[in-house]
This record gives sequence, structure tokens and C-alpha cells, in this order.
Amino acid sequence: MNKLVSPKDIVDSGLCIGCGSCVAQAAVRGTYMDFDPIGQLKPHGPAEWYRSRTEQFTQTCPFSPGAKNEDQLAALNFPGAEHKDNAVGRYQTAYVGYVAEEDFRTHGSSGGMVSWVATELLRQGLIDGVAHVVATQNPQEDGRFFRYRISRTEAHIREGAKSRYYPIDLSEILALIRAVPGRYAVVGIPCFIKAIHLLRSEDPNIRERIPFTLGLFCGHMKSARFVESFAWQMNVPVTEVSRVEFRQKDPNRPANWYNAKLTLRNGQTVDKDWWNLADGDWGAGFFMNSACNFCDDVVGETADISFGDAWVEPYSSDPRGTNVVVVRSTVIENFIQDAIQQGRLQLENVDAKFVEQTQAAGFRQRREGLAYRLTWWRKGIRLPKRVAPDAKSPTRQRKLIYRLRFQISAWGHRVFRFARAVNQPKVYILWGRMAGAVYYGWAYHKGKWGEIFKRFTGRF
Repeated sequence: MNKLVSPKDIVDSGLCIGCGSCVAQAAVRGTYMDFDPIGQLKPHGPAEWYRSRTEQFTQTCPFSPGAKNEDQLAALNFPGAEHKDNAVGRYQTAYVGYVAEEDFRTHGSSGGMVSWVATELLRQGLIDGVAHVVATQNPQEDGRFFRYRISRTEAHIREGAKSRYYPIDLSEILALIRAVPGRYAVVGIPCFIKAIHLLRSEDPNIRERIPFTLGLFCGHMKSARFVESFAWQMNVPVTEVSRVEFRQKDPNRPANWYNAKLTLRNGQTVDKDWWNLADGDWGAGFFMNSACNFCDDVVGETADISFGDAWVEPYSSDPRGTNVVVVRSTVIENFIQDAIQQGRLQLENVDAKFVEQTQAAGFRQRREGLAYRLTWWRKGIRLPKRVAPDAKSPTRQRKLIYRLRFQISAWGHRVFRFARAVNQPKVYILWGRMAGAVYYGWAYHKGKWGEIFKRFTGRF
């Protein structure tokens, strides 16, 4: 048995992703999830609980050194999986394509497959509800723009379409699932799905009531300050924002040309392309949760089915959006095959290599990049990973990129917090533009100062 750890140990080591699993299973009153000073969700509660090192917590926190890893969980849950791949994990089949039925594709960020599978599980009577993330009705009063909700109708499931680059947690929804009998599917990013499976192994109630998990490919978790940065750069008060859309679809633009849109309480809307935002380069790591530096699951390896964007041509240029899908559940595979035969889904079989290519940047960060970070990061808990520490394989340029990304992620939180405290958004925006320019110059142009200058001044 590994050394026991506490919630405090995980938080202090920068390994808390804010999933809320610890709060969901706490038998102590007064535990809850709330935002920390940099806009990440963290557990709070009585000191005796927060500092207590228990076997239960050690085995169920997804970033605990004592928890089963993704390979072990997949072996337990998908023993009959036909394929095994170092990047994609165990799986039955993989596809690329979209939903041809109704308007699922139109209203989703990508090809509409997440909402379709959740709806089909409900239609076939395999579940009674879907736990997924939806926009809150009044974020200014609620204190959050997004939360988990259980949807029990097709119309309500569809309200959860679109990407949500915002911190949420499972604590309240797991409490509801415990309290209300039924069969539920849970939609979540890889570490959240891992947390569900770790809880299922310890809690018969959770195991019985969550028969299906739907995973989302993940680059990293953002801080709540990401939305505030949008508001700053669109010159609107964040206190007036009532709705956030991170990725608007436009029939005249490629799917990978992200455009963010804010709706204000008076009905006014403002939008801006991500490449015009100081922190709009996803790969630079702005507002990233520190735990994401130590995650090695890109594609939701423990989910019954997982979904991502097909970021390779010709799919990435298709404005309608295209999914890449990895299936591990025989039940789900069967009804997907039926739907393909009926023309409800337009999916083509692909192999693990294709899936990996669609997420090439994510795999570099969480394989080669993680191996390199493990050679120099020494804070707190030493987390065993499925990649070995390696400082020899990355090129000098790649090492610098990984270092820059790490520092942008760490310092971005601090600079934004300072700018927020002194009410000077320009302090952060200027810093972000400078940091992004240096990252862009090294990542794409090997440090050519002319390219860095053009990026900083906004001349492309």
C-alpha cells in the first residue's frame, strides 16, 4: 500500500483538479467545493477532515499516488476490449464522423456525438438520466457560469451541448445520484471519469447507479478567470455577463477557428476570435490547472465511450464540425453500429494511430512533455506515472517550449490575480500578449525575434 495522503497533501502539491470526489464521499459536515484566489475549485472543510490521511481518500482521488491508474481501471472495466494501444488505451472500435440525424451536429461544438449517445442511452431505456454540464440560469447570483445537472429528457440533454472550458465539480451531482435511485450516465473529462471509476470500486451505490460513463478528450482544465479575461478583452464588465459561448460555429469558417461570444444581461452580445486574444493560444497553457501538468490521459481511457474533435484535414477545415470517437462498451458499440446501418450516423472506422494524430499536440504534452517535467519538478508528492522520467529524448526547442508553457501557466494566475486586485486589466493583457508572443515565436518559429515582435504587436 502506498503512503496515505490527505486532501491538503494533494492541494499543496498542486495536484488537485477540483473534481469534488473527496467532498462527495466525506462523512463530515461542513465540507464543500469553492473557488480559490486564482479561480480554481478546491475542497474546503474542517481541519480534521482536510488534513486526515485515509485509505479511502488515497484510493479514490484521481491524482493520488495510491489510486489505480488508467491502465488498471480499463483492464477491470473493459477486459474484452479487442485493441490495446499505448496512447488510446483499451478499445473496441474507433470512428471519425458526425451525427446525420436531426440537428445534433448543428448545435454541438463538433459532430454532435456526445449529445446523441447520451440521448440514445435514454431512448433505449438504458438510463434514467444524464449528469452533464450546463450553463447556469443566473451566473451572477449563482457564482458560477456552469454546473453539473441531471437531465431526464432529450430536450434537456441537448442543452448541455457545446464545449465548457470552465471549472466544475462532481460533488453535488454525486450526492444527488446517491439520494435518488436510478441509472445514470456521467459525462466528463478524463480525470473526472477516472474519479467516478475509483468511487465505483469503493461504493456499491455509485457502482449500481452509474452504469455508463461518457468521456471528453481534454487538453487541460481552465480557471474561472478565463471568462473574466474574455470580458476584459472585449471591454465589458464581467459582472454583466449572463452567458458564455467558448466556440461559436460559423458556416463560413473552419471548425478550428475559435470565436468566443459573451451575452450580457441587457441582451447585448460581444465576440472575439481567439487568435486576437492575448491568451487565446491554447497550447501556451494560460489559466491551466497545475494538476494538468501531471495527467497522462488525453482521450478518456476509462470511459465507456469518449469523444474529441478530429483535428486533422480535411475534417478540421469543415465548419460543421467532426468527431473522433473511441468505443469501449459493447452495449454502446452495438447501438452505434445499428445507427450507422440506419443512416442516422455518418461514421467511418479508423485506427488508434489516426486518433492519436487528431490529438498530436495533446499527446506530446502528456507523453514527452510529462516525461521531461518529471525530471525537474520536485514539489510535494511524487506521483507515479505511466511514462518514465526522460530528459534526453526531447530536443532543445521542445524542452524550452515545455518550460515556457509551465511558466506561463504558473505566472499567468499570479499576474491576473494582481491585475484584478488593483483593477488594472491592461497589466495582465500586456503581460499575456508578451508571454504569448515569446511562446509563439519559440513554438512555431524557433525563437525568431521578428516573428515574436509581429505576434506581440498583433501584426500577422
